[in-house]
Amino acid sequence: MLQIQLSNLIAILFFVFSWGLYSWLAYRSPWSKHTLSHAMDAHRYRWMRAMLRREVRIADTNIASGLQQGTAFFASASLLAIGGTVTLLSAMDEVTALAQALNLPFLDDPLQNEAKTFGLMVILAYAFFKFGWAYRLFNYTTIVMGSIPDDCHEDNEEAVDASLRAARLATLAGRHFSSGQQALFFAVGYLGWYAGPLIFIGTTLMVTLVLLRRQFFSKARKAVLPGPNAQDLVNSGA
Repeated sequence: MLQIQLSNLIAILFFVFSWGLYSWLAYRSPWSKHTLSHAMDAHRYRWMRAMLRREVRIADTNIASGLQQGTAFFASASLLAIGGTVTLLSAMDEVTALAQALNLPFLDDPLQNEAKTFGLMVILAYAFFKFGWAYRLFNYTTIVMGSIPDDCHEDNEEAVDASLRAARLATLAGRHFSSGQQALFFAVGYLGWYAGPLIFIGTTLMVTLVLLRRQFFSKARKAVLPGPNAQDLVNSGA
């Protein structure tokens, strides 16, 4: 029993460490300037500067509205997932019996499984709050965008300052949205804990490596970088 408790403790510490390590590498480390997220932050600033040169900004408001709708979808999905964990807590015996009937690697310990489900609920709640705040920030972004007069251009210092404020809000919203998605991805890795600590470590490692590859080595990152990278992707048919 002590060995099982120790293995579970090691697995959850590895999970927390992996999540923290990914967040540090992607957003706070010296290498964070080479990530897909950092490249998209630069494009947000370019977007707001380009908006000043447009007399009609319907396209810009439509983009912001689309970002809000996508965030609202993920927030709603997180709430539904939280409801699913509540249902799972109330039917843990039935779920355990079903897993045994299907020969799934599901531990036959209702008390441990309930504790793990509560942890999953916490992760999903964190994702919901991140998506909810991102939705609010995107809303603030559209308000700041709307405060810029139509006859202002890049030679107007006040308009440039307002566009920078909108860009900063959009960047913050994007960061919170990314944090919410990150929580959902790690929630997938967390599901491995139901099959035991070793599988939990494996699924956590898999999710961490996939996310790091997308941030630092993905074709999407190459596509948004300036220079020949995007043209190389076009030529390769990617």
